[in-house]
Amino acid sequence: MSTDFSRRRFLAAALSGLVATPALSGPPAASLRPVLRGEDLFKRSVPSVEDILGKARLEGLASFAVADAQTGLRLETFAAQTARPPASVAKVLTALYALDALGQDHRFETRLIATGGIVNGIVQGDLVLAGGGDPTLDTDRLAGMAERLRAAGVTGVKGSFRVYEEALPVLARIDAAQPDQVGYNPGISGLALNYNRVHFEWKRGGNGYDVTMEGRSERYRPAVRVAVMRLEDRAAPVYTYEDRDGRDNWTVARPALGKSGARWLPVRKPGLYAAEVFSVLAGAEGIKLGTPELTASVPAGETVVTERSEALRPLLKDMLKWSTNLTAEMVGMAATQARGVRPDSLKASAEQMNDWARETLGMQSVALVDHSGLGDDSRLTAHDMVTALVRMQGTGLRDILKPIALRDDQRRIVRDHPVTVHAKTGTLNFVSALAGYMTAPDGTEMAFAIFTADEAIRATITREERERPAGGRAWIGRSKTAQQELIERWAVLYGA
Repeated sequence: MSTDFSRRRFLAAALSGLVATPALSGPPAASLRPVLRGEDLFKRSVPSVEDILGKARLEGLASFAVADAQTGLRLETFAAQTARPPASVAKVLTALYALDALGQDHRFETRLIATGGIVNGIVQGDLVLAGGGDPTLDTDRLAGMAERLRAAGVTGVKGSFRVYEEALPVLARIDAAQPDQVGYNPGISGLALNYNRVHFEWKRGGNGYDVTMEGRSERYRPAVRVAVMRLEDRAAPVYTYEDRDGRDNWTVARPALGKSGARWLPVRKPGLYAAEVFSVLAGAEGIKLGTPELTASVPAGETVVTERSEALRPLLKDMLKWSTNLTAEMVGMAATQARGVRPDSLKASAEQMNDWARETLGMQSVALVDHSGLGDDSRLTAHDMVTALVRMQGTGLRDILKPIALRDDQRRIVRDHPVTVHAKTGTLNFVSALAGYMTAPDGTEMAFAIFTADEAIRATITREERERPAGGRAWIGRSKTAQQELIERWAVLYGA
């Protein structure tokens, strides 16, 4: 069979399998390689693993395993014990870890605490913005807290405005190897706002560029001073970052800006960022607050306003859909603390999760260095990932995984594709992973994991090149095509 496997042919054959004889709806064959009957001509024409990987130029770079999701029987494997970077597939384990430690109904709380009592609307002591580990707090919800503070009768504060962010360890970034400017690598603390990103926007006018740095949300655009931008006349680098004078100090190369544009930049001082934005919002309510000061502990006092996140399960579903690194790291560390360990780094927390995965999910060689999969040194095997997916079959994991659209030869979504897939994608430079569940046309459910990585090329990419390395997008495209062809292969061989 030519490696140009037509998806139209697959659809036709797979759909015909839906009305095939009852014998075709039974459990998968027990052997690792399918035993084909003489009349299984279409199955004989399915491209081999070697053809699929060869066409994608992934020889020696791919691992996979697929199993019957009910029994765990391995249907087909390829280098399944080879550990590779899982990228964001690691977030599946983080979600399970958090659900186990915190419970699906857990809600994170952000509080406003008044010390010294409130007399005639004036807080006699300090007002404290206390973070409780909510990774999803945004400016709109913070504005709601300011409105409720005013509705509670508070009009002023005698003491200081303080901010508490140490409910979780305070870290400047997730992965030090990433470029400074990428918004998916922000600082971490127990208080986060807008996924710890600041909105940088520029527009060229008659007198140069107008530049704004804002804690932007759907309803509000408060300017901030804790993150500042300066334009410089240079060719490279495009961005530089420096922690100086208690601020995030950025510069950008003026020739790189063009006429106008915007991007999210990471925030390295999340507590002060959230506090500054809250101060602006409280001022709009007529409550004047001073310059925020960090505090290392939560003082005794009256909780005036409490803002709760949505329940953990839907929060994690959104995390898996949008692959938010900050959410993964914050809920992962919160889970570790709920298990009685205060980690001093992401790696220390991830090691606790690795131990949990061995004990609870039956994984043998799991070695993650964070909860998001962003770190270069994280490793998983396809065998271990499928073991975990089989173990979690029937627990509701599939329901919080993202539906993955399958595509035709022109990369258009096939709306009525007979195979359904719910999985987590993972993408880094020259790394592409996919793991989850698939349902074949006859209803057979399978758990699968596919990891591809060219670690030799990754080793040559400089820190500055990591945002858009040459050839990276084309490589990811070939890997995703191979992933779909493997899924279609398994649907035909084991469930069509």
